[in-house]
Amino acid sequence: MALSLNKPKLDNLATDIWKSAERLRGKFKSYEYQSVILPIIVIRRLECVLIDWRAKKSAEVLKNRPKLTEKELAKLVKELELNPKQCPFSNTTDWTLRSVYEEDHALLEENFRAYINGFSKNVDDIIEHFNYRATIGLMVKNNRLAPILNQYKELALGPDQLSGLEMGYIYEELLRRFSEQSGEEAGEHFTPREVVRLMVELLDIPIPDKHFSIYDPASGTGGMLSVAKEHLLERADTSEEKARVEKYVTVHGQELSPTNYAVCQADLLIKNDRQATVHLGNSLIPHDPHSKEPGDQWPEPKWRFNRMLSNPPFGVTWGGKDGYEKEARKLEKTRYRAGMPRVNDGALLFLETMLAKMAPPEEGGSRIAIIFNGSPLSNGDCGSGESEIRRWILENDWLDAIVMLPDQLFYNTGIFTYVWLLRNDKPTSHKACVMLIDARQQFEKEPKSFGNKRHRITDAHRAWIEERYAKGWAKGYADEQVKIFPREDFAYHKVSVVFWQTDEYDQPAIVTESYEKTFTAANVKKEQDFHESDLTFRVRAKAKGKEKTVEFTVKAKDNAAKKFKEALADADETLSVQWTHRHYVQDDEYIPHGEDIAAFLKREIAKPIIRWEETQKDGKTILGYEILPNKYFYRYQPPTPAKDLLEEFWKLEKAAESMLKGLAGHS
Repeated sequence: MALSLNKPKLDNLATDIWKSAERLRGKFKSYEYQSVILPIIVIRRLECVLIDWRAKKSAEVLKNRPKLTEKELAKLVKELELNPKQCPFSNTTDWTLRSVYEEDHALLEENFRAYINGFSKNVDDIIEHFNYRATIGLMVKNNRLAPILNQYKELALGPDQLSGLEMGYIYEELLRRFSEQSGEEAGEHFTPREVVRLMVELLDIPIPDKHFSIYDPASGTGGMLSVAKEHLLERADTSEEKARVEKYVTVHGQELSPTNYAVCQADLLIKNDRQATVHLGNSLIPHDPHSKEPGDQWPEPKWRFNRMLSNPPFGVTWGGKDGYEKEARKLEKTRYRAGMPRVNDGALLFLETMLAKMAPPEEGGSRIAIIFNGSPLSNGDCGSGESEIRRWILENDWLDAIVMLPDQLFYNTGIFTYVWLLRNDKPTSHKACVMLIDARQQFEKEPKSFGNKRHRITDAHRAWIEERYAKGWAKGYADEQVKIFPREDFAYHKVSVVFWQTDEYDQPAIVTESYEKTFTAANVKKEQDFHESDLTFRVRAKAKGKEKTVEFTVKAKDNAAKKFKEALADADETLSVQWTHRHYVQDDEYIPHGEDIAAFLKREIAKPIIRWEETQKDGKTILGYEILPNKYFYRYQPPTPAKDLLEEFWKLEKAAESMLKGLAGHS
């Protein structure tokens, strides 16, 4: 099966559906459009599947029992439909959207609700997650039920007209338009199928001969899981291999959005994939049966997965009053023990969740493909949550490669993105190394833009990336777009250094200046600890209504608090303070791992070094980690010579003059 899309056809269909949403203007608020449109699309698609099943089953029954009357046939087929072993879902009524619409409109709501209520429980759960029964009431109130039913009663949405891949595109294109219409900040970025296909192929999923599991903690409408399974079936050369895929491969997902979850469940029902399970809930928090918000339904260590892939929301907020920080921190000592990122960007929590669910190497190990924006590469200073997570990943030698993708690949954002590839079963040639692949130029223009998506990856571009990932590890392989680094190359020392500033004669400086901080014994003690040298204070103060000047010196080993209190014992009010001290400067230096720190400081600062200290955690010195792919693939481009710029300027000047003369001639 081909994974290509007839995008003009799909875009036309999405536009036709979108027109029906625009008819809701004035009756519904923009953020309510999807609650009307998406459920009716899902219901119509399910209905198309049922109609097709009934027709095929009727022909099958008649072939064996040709003398059945029409009434007997209808009754028998209905009985078969209501048997879950025969049909994955059913409807106890004889209604369709068309027959509901063509019946008496005075009974329209009653008949439509009867039709909705006639679905089997698995479809009813989908309708409930759309909260569609409440929406029906709003459609009736606003006189929109009849127009909507008329719009969709014959729309060709069956699997014979639209594959699961194509229907997934329609869902996601509509969700993109709905989010834009309602002015939402798009935290969800639907993954183009060519990017999913790239991720799936980079994961090198085998045709299994035993149970093999695939997992996505932010499964959206199920696109990644679907493409992974479709790709395996496409690769299977024989019926025996296809049977092994169907028998052994199980896919597992979790989705936070009820709407996306409902769409995903409908797709699974239509495919009748009994080896796929997607749960509703937040995969980043522990599950509490008594909580209103379901948590992780695939908790470790019970659940381990062979392959994992995901495109988690970019910049998702998990802290604050609208977040779930309290619940997530219950896993701080276990799943998130490496660290927790800043509360306004939880992307790395998804990666930690996936890493916690890796199967051990002795059981086959696990591989992960995850899409990030640039933030997880370098956000956070040494010792911060983000840096500590990167340190944990790199020091455990799990990061295998990062692929730099072109910009403008996604529907809701034009930014550059990166595919991280991780595994806990690295072959010897990969050990303690990370490959970077610069694929930013591997794209072609979309014939027509889809939101922010103006570029696409073709089969040739995908093959280019896959070849470099597969062959780039070999000794002697040379390609400017592929670089392999020892993991230590991403490490750095963060050093807090105090040095003695010099004066205009390049001599260690002593300065006298106003003391701008609050003049207290505690602050004087802090200055003493920092300078570890003589400090002289001249204090203008009031004592018993008279002004006086007090001068005192605090030496390195003096009791600073005692000196302060003795000198100002009778002072009622401090008016001003000047102090004389060595001109010490404190700064942070970021030093590449492997450098001699003392030599680096001496060379780079070129001032008398008083002391320095590396960042520590729990009493131990730690390294910071950041990955800056752009730096490694930077190519210097010299500026255009001034002569050429002037020449271009005069050409433009002459062209402008010619245009002005032409305009004057027509005036």
